Amino acid sequence: MYVKRYSMSNKKFLGGLILGAAAGAAIALFLSSDKGKKLMADAKHQWADLGDELDQFIHERLVKLDEMEAKISEA
Repeated sequence: MYVKRYSMSNKKFLGGLILGAAAGAAIALFLSSDKGKKLMADAKHQWADLGDELDQFIHERLVKLDEMEAKISEA
């Protein structure tokens, strides 16, 4: 009975390994196509824009903090 469970566990592992390899190959094939390349370029552009927006947000908050600190020290 123990051997049977062990054998089933191996089958599940191999099935998962094959499925994962097939999914990885399909993703690699898609990303190497023209649509995949465009998708990656768009994603990189959106991440860059998000980073710029985050930098701007942080800068604005730091300016506000400096203004508040100046008001407090004047009082």
